[in-house]
Amino acid sequence: MLIRSAKDSDFEAIARLTNHFIRETTIHFGTVESSAEEMREQWKATRNRYPFLICEIEGRFAGYCKAYSWRSREAYQWTPECGVYVEDWARRRGVGRALYTNLFEVLASQGFHSVVAGIALPNDASVRLHESLGFVAAGVVRDAGWKLGRWCDVGFWQRQLSPGDRPPSPLRQLH
Repeated sequence: MLIRSAKDSDFEAIARLTNHFIRETTIHFGTVESSAEEMREQWKATRNRYPFLICEIEGRFAGYCKAYSWRSREAYQWTPECGVYVEDWARRRGVGRALYTNLFEVLASQGFHSVVAGIALPNDASVRLHESLGFVAAGVVRDAGWKLGRWCDVGFWQRQLSPGDRPPSPLRQLH
């Protein structure tokens, strides 16, 4: 298993996987599929601040995770949101755990304080993964989104990345 930073050529596979979740599930709240080019441009705009990691197994794309802005106001800059998406064939092989473990190390090294994950409910597998990695439940927004003919709740989980008693230092950019 190889975990690495995303590169331009990854976005065909990323878009294909993401669009599966958009079309077929309530896990991703998007309702319109995204092109590889659209996703690549979004990544390029934020890649110096927010990590975007890829997992390969024997050279095959197995999934990705990313961090992104959770809220836009300045005081929120220390807490990004994260998401992880894994190919069907690669599930239950430690891909999500490996991606997230690497992501949290990068975020902590950049000076982020905590990370938030939103999980469309019910999703027992995602809840188990997040809680096994140190996330704690922070609350549920009932009927937060309408997708695939029904209202969906979203639970939020949070994981600390650094001790709470130190003042923030400037966030470091990725290179």
